[in-house]
Amino acid sequence: MERALEHELIVRAGDCILSPLGMDTASTLRAVVAGESALRRYEGLWNLPEPFVASLLDFGAVDRALADRYGAERLRGYTEFERMSILSAAGALDEAGIDPSSDRVLFFLSTTKGNVALLESDNRYREEVLPDWSARRIAAFFRNPNPATVVSNACTSGVCAQIAAMRALWSGRCDHAVVIGADRQSRFIVSGFQSFKALSAEPCRPFDRRRTGLNLGEAAATVVYSRRRAEELTDREWVACRGAIRNDANHISGPSRTGEGSCRALKAVLQGVDPAELAVVNVHGTATPYNDEMESIALDRAGLAQVPVDGLKGYFGHTMGAAGVLESVLTMHALDAGLVLGTRGYGECGVSRPLRLTARHTATTRSCFVKLLSGFGGCNAALLFKRGGGLC
Repeated sequence: MERALEHELIVRAGDCILSPLGMDTASTLRAVVAGESALRRYEGLWNLPEPFVASLLDFGAVDRALADRYGAERLRGYTEFERMSILSAAGALDEAGIDPSSDRVLFFLSTTKGNVALLESDNRYREEVLPDWSARRIAAFFRNPNPATVVSNACTSGVCAQIAAMRALWSGRCDHAVVIGADRQSRFIVSGFQSFKALSAEPCRPFDRRRTGLNLGEAAATVVYSRRRAEELTDREWVACRGAIRNDANHISGPSRTGEGSCRALKAVLQGVDPAELAVVNVHGTATPYNDEMESIALDRAGLAQVPVDGLKGYFGHTMGAAGVLESVLTMHALDAGLVLGTRGYGECGVSRPLRLTARHTATTRSCFVKLLSGFGGCNAALLFKRGGGLC
């Protein structure tokens, strides 16, 4: 990504994670640090014949929070997917302290399925099912005058959306970018993953020898990025330094056995970076046999086998379009607390290239990390973050 505006950095100005473990980033982090998981076993939900393990939001709590903030009437007509996105965005905007109605603010929505659940009750074509419909409604809720951008690139959407926002900021198209990652689970989504035989009947075990598949989850996470001159930066602020998207076109649903696209994305963002400076590589870690194996190969090929690695799916499940934003934000806050988060569910190495993984949280003083994601269709994406911006 080329920078059109010299001497300016892309700085995190605010964030808010809305998850089954907490209604904001701080409460979510506390729950994860305490070792809690939102994964639960569900039987008969949505009339599905097979039980499944997932992490689902309490929409009663979401709607109470929205009603307290805006009044119930103002949220009338918005879908659950849109309401969870609005609540997360509101929290991030509060922290950032920017006016979302400004024409210098752009909204980006990362989602894989959006309002797809609407099709389950009505087979007619409905514009409301399109992610663009929701993106426009969410931006309009905050009275933003600009077209909203939808990024829907399978499981890499949350990282790709952040990269799209960085490009918009560097190009001068905006001064602030609001990146919302969100997905709501449904019968359509769960039954689809069941048809792939990809779901585990127990809490997932990323990279573990006994892993049997993934768990699904739902969340909304928002990060606000702003342009800042380098000399104005404090050493406590997180900078999105660079990102890369690489597609190896291996298979519609299977990852490359050599980790080709993932390796290339890693090498692109780590040019000129000593791996010893990294606190952690926060990986996709879905706990499926092929994804975890592919990531271990990609990390080894990229020279990162000795860097600490963690995956967060054991706390939230796979939150799809929210994952890239949620996991980036949570890693920033964990490192602020001096922690590399443990990979919940991991016990014994089950991949061919051993990685520095542990189920326990570990202490660190480093302030740089990579977020890595991969997804259907051979898409892969990576982002480099640094507190203080020294590597950017």
